[in-house]
Amino acid sequence: MTGTTVTDSPGHGTGPNTGSSTGPAAPLKDGQLGARRIGIPALVFMIIAASAPLTVVAGGVPSNFGVTSLLGIPLSFIVLGVVLVLFSIGYAAMSRHVHNAGAFYAYIAKGLGKPVGVGASLVAVVAYNAMQIGIAGMFGFALSSFLGGTLGIALPWWVCALVGWVIVGLMGVNRVDLSAKVLGIVVALEFLAVIVFDVMSFGAAPEGVTADGLMPGQLFTAGVGAALAFSIAAFMGFESGAIYNEEVKDPRRTAGIATLIAISIIALFYAFSAWAMVVGEGASNVVARSQEFGPDLMFVFLAERSADWFVTLANLMFITSLFAALVAFHNIVARYFFALGREHVLPGWLDRTGRRSGAPVAGSLAQSGLALVVILAFGIAGAGSDDPLFPVLTLFTWLTNTGAFGLVLLMALTSLAVLGYLRGFAAEYSFWTRAIAPGLAAVGLVVLFGVIVANFNVLIGTEGYSVLSWLLPALVVVPGLFGAGWAWWLRARRPETYRGIGAGGELD
Repeated sequence: MTGTTVTDSPGHGTGPNTGSSTGPAAPLKDGQLGARRIGIPALVFMIIAASAPLTVVAGGVPSNFGVTSLLGIPLSFIVLGVVLVLFSIGYAAMSRHVHNAGAFYAYIAKGLGKPVGVGASLVAVVAYNAMQIGIAGMFGFALSSFLGGTLGIALPWWVCALVGWVIVGLMGVNRVDLSAKVLGIVVALEFLAVIVFDVMSFGAAPEGVTADGLMPGQLFTAGVGAALAFSIAAFMGFESGAIYNEEVKDPRRTAGIATLIAISIIALFYAFSAWAMVVGEGASNVVARSQEFGPDLMFVFLAERSADWFVTLANLMFITSLFAALVAFHNIVARYFFALGREHVLPGWLDRTGRRSGAPVAGSLAQSGLALVVILAFGIAGAGSDDPLFPVLTLFTWLTNTGAFGLVLLMALTSLAVLGYLRGFAAEYSFWTRAIAPGLAAVGLVVLFGVIVANFNVLIGTEGYSVLSWLLPALVVVPGLFGAGWAWWLRARRPETYRGIGAGGELD
């Protein structure tokens, strides 16, 4: 195994990392991520794992039907898939030149300026942490319910969440290819479970197989904004490919190709499975049934048509789907902390890596520490609640939608950054790649961000204006403003640190 990584972190060595494929790898320098261990298939699985296919189909799709009362949810995945493919064209081109574990941060710093980049870095840290910790709430609830209903073991949701927290933390400080192998198995099983559901849905088809759910008039009507805002959350994590660009086998090709493959698979698979749900329940019944059963709809459907053991297995895979998303987002956050520590935008100790694993150990531990504090805080807050859905309605709903809010904002900024950065590569890329595709993506993502802002109260389950409807977005935006101010301070007081912003593990 041979790989080369470059760092410009003060106090750390720079140069090649070479190990034998037949013997133990040579120790890595501190502040140096693992050697080139991730190929295209592994990265595709890691990207899709963050999206959590079974969680989306079982939980997100019926919730979208139920809240919006629209049949066009399957079409929403196609529409968003087109926007994100356009985004990924320029994103992939830029990833050939910018290799940094803090992908959005580095891209925006290169394309829109360092102050905007640092602001974006703190938005990313908050948004990805919100996604990861929010999913822990759903994981704790799902595992607690499964243990109680299947084995008769009564454990509070927060205890179950902490079980996942321990395992995720241990994986986070080990080699990234271990996570890739585990996630590959989990994602394959998720796809298998959903495919079985799809086949059974088309077999049931109480009103026949029709195009209902895919017709434009069933989406582009009142409520389309909320539908798109719900559906975009299903794609979150797709952009994570570039975050691993310092650890992939071919940093000029792997992330870009893997991202395009993952988006295409996610969009088509979700659209097909949502359509299968319409067919399986019947177009005249799917909204009412979604409102009645919510995230349990898929399992109710399976219970009506399959053996008990398969329903139990599907519930177990739902839990592993959430676990896979926890691992994927944990890895993303750890690498953001690493990238920002390496460039001293955040404290320098965050760039510490494992000598053998190459894992961003300090960043991993920092993310685990934050997750622990928030899980325990919500555990204490919910101690007096009689509602078993407390962690779902609060921790999961509030934080994951806050995370999606921040990530769509970052994607819109990144599209603009791609436009700015690729202007200098007219001889290498076509006008379509440099301008048209990222320009169309920027327009689409800015509109989508506005839609999320307008429908944020719907996403978090509040009626009309509430404190949460502005407080949760503020948790994302305010750190971004602080980060931009911090960058200006660095420019005036620490010019050497300022010059290194966004450089990271760049190979060019």
